[in-house]
Amino acid sequence: MTDFITVADVDQKLGLGWAGTGDAVLAVAMANAWLTAKIKRTVPDPVPDAIVSAGAQVAKLAAAGKLYKDTQREVQSKTVSAQAGTSTSKTYVAGTVERSSGENFALDLIAPWTRRQGTVMLKRV
Repeated sequence: MTDFITVADVDQKLGLGWAGTGDAVLAVAMANAWLTAKIKRTVPDPVPDAIVSAGAQVAKLAAAGKLYKDTQREVQSKTVSAQAGTSTSKTYVAGTVERSSGENFALDLIAPWTRRQGTVMLKRV
């Protein structure tokens, strides 16, 4: 995991008390994990302000418990048979999770770093 932001960075962007009753250190660690998972390119040093701003937004969501949400498995179909040698089957749909406005804003801020750089040419040998 890459450390894109620190608690001090988030304090500077959002002001003191941004974590509310949440754990600021854990929220920043979760934000750094989220950014590491999303960013696919090399980030220059010092970290660009857009990434720090995105990290601050994500850390605020993490402190409120809204970043990593539980997903549910929803039953799409269920089959039951009442004859001898019966079998039941269930088909599940992958649970969907809504994104908050803060998460969408952060994704837009880091968009230049989320796409792979350049084009890969393949040659058949």
